[in-house]
Amino acid sequence: MGVQRRKISVKELEIGMFVADLDRPWHETPFPIQGFYIRNQQELDELTRHCRHVHVDVAEKRESKAADSSGAAARRDSSDGKVIKLPAIKVRNPHHYETTRPLRKEIRDVQPVLDGVEKALDKVNETLAAGESEVDVAEVSSVARTMAESVARNPDALLWLSRVQSRDDYSYRHSLNISIWALLLGRQLGLDPDVLHKLSLGALLSHIGKARLPEGMQVPERELTAEQWQTYCRYPEVGARLAAASGLPRVVVNVIRYHRERHNGTGFPQQVNGEHIPLLAKLVGLVDYYETLIEPRDRRSQLTPAQAVSRLFECRNSQFQEDLVEQFIQAVGVYPTGTIVELATREVAVVVSHTPKRRLWPSVMVLTDTDKKPLQQGHIVDLAKQNEEAADANARIVDCKPFGYGGIDPSQYEVTGAAARQRSRWSLKGLFS
Repeated sequence: MGVQRRKISVKELEIGMFVADLDRPWHETPFPIQGFYIRNQQELDELTRHCRHVHVDVAEKRESKAADSSGAAARRDSSDGKVIKLPAIKVRNPHHYETTRPLRKEIRDVQPVLDGVEKALDKVNETLAAGESEVDVAEVSSVARTMAESVARNPDALLWLSRVQSRDDYSYRHSLNISIWALLLGRQLGLDPDVLHKLSLGALLSHIGKARLPEGMQVPERELTAEQWQTYCRYPEVGARLAAASGLPRVVVNVIRYHRERHNGTGFPQQVNGEHIPLLAKLVGLVDYYETLIEPRDRRSQLTPAQAVSRLFECRNSQFQEDLVEQFIQAVGVYPTGTIVELATREVAVVVSHTPKRRLWPSVMVLTDTDKKPLQQGHIVDLAKQNEEAADANARIVDCKPFGYGGIDPSQYEVTGAAARQRSRWSLKGLFS
């Protein structure tokens, strides 16, 4: 699984291809962001004008899905050939976020938040299991605000913790992760801090309606029968009613109600489309879909983050609004924090953080030697710096691996100093103890 990099003539380029590298320095071209999808003929013309050949990343072909008698999976993923184009979303007076706290300190301070999220969601689920129609969401709201504040300070810390620490409860892990993805996208768009809080809260509670589903329906959607699917499609509305009864703001209720609607009207439960879907619900719907691709309930259908990005790109203007897909890719990169990757050196590493305008050259922690043997101590390599200062052809990612690849556990590695390779002097292992 992963991506293959191919060198091709610019004459072979097509709209939709992902350009990973050029035959000349990026700063000598009109493309300031390294790595981008070709969106239109103008970009094709610019590439032809400035380059003779480029390197493109091609996602490994996916196996076709087996026929599903219930049709549930097809309904979930199908665009029905409908394409809707809307003007790009413009946030009024966007908030500009700066990274104000180092990754090490933010990880250390935000670690207790994960336990807080779990306890808060457990309390909600216990209330629903007892048959109550109103739930106390004060604790969930509090942790949602803390999460929003953390992502505002440093976009990598909470994502790192959520991805490298394994959790047994799929529902909890899914809710936590989509909340973090949504916050990263909201931060990218410049949403106000208070709006980020509501976005995080809506994402955390987006699946509470499933607590009212009959037993036996907590399975992958493609395994539901046609009759079960009809019941399942009501969970967003059920969740919205529970949220409204609990006194949550309307904007949060609407995230829960509309997060499974799709841009072209093929979602559920109301089949509304485009501009009729509230913005925050659009964001949560997009990241919810992305999370099901990289962390599905059934691991046999798991995609790597690079493959999931390609799938998202295929869904632009059908399931999801095009500019939001592009903003999400800008926010998290092709290789999000916590992604296991293989370098050109054949070493295996985990992505630690991103360089804002060099999304294909993140900082990584190298975990194995060239023979894939685990190192006793990891070390940090800034791929962007290696490329820009030393033009190191081996300082690049050649493949993306599913989490858990080779039995590697990034949280168990310590990082010690060695200035020649941009090594950090802090211990990841200590942060998780």
